[in-house]
Amino acid sequence: MSRKLRPDEIELWKQVAAQTERLEMGTRPAALDIEPQFVPAPKRRKMIDTLSVPHGKLGAKPAKPTARAHLIPAIADQVRAATVQMDRKSFDQMKRGKLKPEGRIDLHGMTLDRAHPALMQFILSAQANGKRLVLVITGKGKARDDGGPIPVRFGVLRHQVPQWMSMPPLSSAILQVTQAHLKHGGGGAYYVYLRKPR
Repeated sequence: MSRKLRPDEIELWKQVAAQTERLEMGTRPAALDIEPQFVPAPKRRKMIDTLSVPHGKLGAKPAKPTARAHLIPAIADQVRAATVQMDRKSFDQMKRGKLKPEGRIDLHGMTLDRAHPALMQFILSAQANGKRLVLVITGKGKARDDGGPIPVRFGVLRHQVPQWMSMPPLSSAILQVTQAHLKHGGGGAYYVYLRKPR
C-alpha cells in the first residue's frame, strides 16, 4: 500500500537528487573493473607425511599421555574432602547428627541475589551472638529445567552456597562446612561450624 509524499519529503528528495551524479548507461564504477586474481590450490601432501609415528616405526604402540584432564569435583565431594579444622570428636558427632544446630536459615526457593545477602547476614550475626553450629538449608534443587533458552543447573543454591562460604567475609567466620545428617536435611542442607567471636 503506497501513500503520497508530504511536501517536506518531496523537498528532501529534491535536495538529495540535486547532489547526485547521473551514471551513463553501459558504464560501471571503477571498483568493479578489477580482474579476479588466480590463486593456485595448495599441493596435496602424501598421507605418510602427516602421520606422527612414535619411534619412527609403523605399528608401534603410542606413548601414554602425560597430561591428564583435571575435572573439578562436585560440590558435595569438595565439602566431603575438606580437611577437618575443628575438634575431631565434635566433627564426628556433628556428621552423625548428634549436635543440635543453634540456628537455621532456609534459603531454598530464593533467587541467588536474595540468598547471598541473607546468608551473609545470618552467618555474621550468628557468629557475633556466640553461636557455634548453624544449619543452612539450600534444598536439593529442582528436578526439571524451566525450558528457557539458558539451561538451569540442578540445585543452584546447593552448589553456590559452599562457594560463598569459602570467600571473605564469610570464610573468616566459618571453621567447618559439611553436609547435614539426613534428620537435618541431608544433601539439601549444610552444617556450618562457626569460629569463636574475637
